[in-house]
Amino acid sequence: MIPAIGIGPLGKSEWSVGGLGTSVPSVTGAASGGTGQSFGDALTKAVGSLENSQATASTASEQLATGQITDPTQAITAVENASLAMDFASQMRNQIDAAATTIFQTQL
Repeated sequence: MIPAIGIGPLGKSEWSVGGLGTSVPSVTGAASGGTGQSFGDALTKAVGSLENSQATASTASEQLATGQITDPTQAITAVENASLAMDFASQMRNQIDAAATTIFQTQL
């Protein structure tokens, strides 16, 4: 079962794509003026993690097609994790776009 994402800064467990590699560290103190990493750094790391999961899925599917993997569930799991990561990134992009549109349409 997938745990619910809590309110507040996201930790490593919420950004993790499973056993496929890196995760994005939490952004701490950004809203409170503390010293945390910038949004750009977090976004860069998230895109890097997405690229890693896509590369892992591609490699796993190639190995499945050539018979190098004896357990097909490894390839299926890698491809599904990459698919979920891409769906999540797409939804995040849609939400950020909607928020930016709302902000730009706000009249003062």
